Amino acid sequence: MLLHLRVTVPADRTDAVTELLDACPGVAHLAVLPAASLRPAGDVFLVDVARESADSLVNGLRGLRVDVDGGIAMEAVDAAVSRMAEEAERRAPGDGTDAVVWEQVVRTTDTDAALSVSYLAFLTIATLLATVAIINDSAVLVIGAMVLGPEFGPLAALAVGLVHRRRAMTRRALVSLAAGFAVAIAVTALAVLAGRGLGWFGPELLAEERPATGFITQPDRWSVVVAVLAGVAGVLSLTSARSGALVGVFISVTTVPAAGDMALSLALGGGTEFREATTQLVINLVGIVLAALVTLAVQRALWHRVPTTAPRVRTVGRAHH
Repeated sequence: MLLHLRVTVPADRTDAVTELLDACPGVAHLAVLPAASLRPAGDVFLVDVARESADSLVNGLRGLRVDVDGGIAMEAVDAAVSRMAEEAERRAPGDGTDAVVWEQVVRTTDTDAALSVSYLAFLTIATLLATVAIINDSAVLVIGAMVLGPEFGPLAALAVGLVHRRRAMTRRALVSLAAGFAVAIAVTALAVLAGRGLGWFGPELLAEERPATGFITQPDRWSVVVAVLAGVAGVLSLTSARSGALVGVFISVTTVPAAGDMALSLALGGGTEFREATTQLVINLVGIVLAALVTLAVQRALWHRVPTTAPRVRTVGRAHH
């Protein structure tokens, strides 16, 4: 498993970066384009590196302040037909699937933490869909709402921000979660009031049996277990090369359905159901974040024990600080 790095390097650090890359056994392919970058001015390095070596290599480049005066872009290589690539992956310690590229994780989750119009739209639509599912007692619609909800992004960003002490990222994630759910619940409650005004349903709906969706307002110890397992699985899917597992995480947690039930009970005057749905939402949010924090901390501790596959920056280009 390879990552492709496009590194823009100021001319005064070209020799130091070349030495750093040459000494990294995980580098499979290396090309240098002299003076190819106009903004910022400098040389462009095209590097294919084994995923296991990418984190230490990026740290080495940052130690040379390439990220300050130049730039580092990363993208996954879907397939590489190359004996050099196979040898680089064999030389790199560990397994590419388990390797964590922390800078990539931070940047990705930071983007997901933004309070954007699309985030609010998806969360609101998911909450509306969950409310329709509760009204019709439809398990299929509940699953659809779970998959559609984008709330795991800010939850993961919150955990990553706390572990890496990124205060701005942590604040953005908290704002996105609080504002997102507040807007989604408010809009959904207004929609429920509109449906009530049209005579589609009334407060008696809250007393009806809901065998397919009643679990939403029945928080118990299993809610905690599911939230913790989902938090662990979600973080592992983000930090490894197994992003497909996120779909299972979305379907496991009851955050969006709980928000939908909160809006429904708020509009129809169901105080008890509102408290139960709120409890379910809080359990899921807290459980996911705590599990994610522990998982990230364990991964960080274990990954630091893996032998480095890039030389220490102090051995090259020490003068560039």
